[in-house]
Amino acid sequence: MTFLIRLIGFSLLALVVGIGSAWYMIDNGAFFSTNSIGPWVTWSNEGRLDADPYTRARMSRSGRLPVTGSTALYFTASTDSEGESLTAECDYEIAGRPFNALWWSIAAYDGEGQFIANKAGRHAFNSKNITLLPDGSFRIRLAPKARPGNWLPSGDVESPMLMLRVFRPQNTAEAGSQDTRAEILPVIRRLDCA
Repeated sequence: MTFLIRLIGFSLLALVVGIGSAWYMIDNGAFFSTNSIGPWVTWSNEGRLDADPYTRARMSRSGRLPVTGSTALYFTASTDSEGESLTAECDYEIAGRPFNALWWSIAAYDGEGQFIANKAGRHAFNSKNITLLPDGSFRIRLAPKARPGNWLPSGDVESPMLMLRVFRPQNTAEAGSQDTRAEILPVIRRLDCA
């Protein structure tokens, strides 16, 4: 009887640890499946035939088409450039330069991967609708209340997330190096908090 109880207990523990670790790996990745560049995280094997099972599961769950790095690059950020978690109580500035690509966008999502509901109906800025500064750079303000310029509403979402999509990047070999990406990816600065 004791053996049976131990066997059931061990089986339940293994099941919880197995499912929990798989869930974590699909949500967050690991050193072999993701690259972190400042606050931005990318899944290095997306769109590859030899992608690891966690990357494949993440792609399936997201509903995105698995495309290669020469076709599209995806980056997500849930922290600012100092490593602090993004929060709806704070205003942030996303600063960078337009990407050498056919099209790019920066969008705000809630913790569930859905667009943040807002009265302005604004969810993203892209290479076609963003207002650039005279020096050719851009500034996007992620904030819960309306701000002048390129304002991206964070609403009352507890933990907003940003997604940067770059379609048909030029010079993909150059853009693929971590040093080059660190130079061209936008900086996320916390400005003030309520």
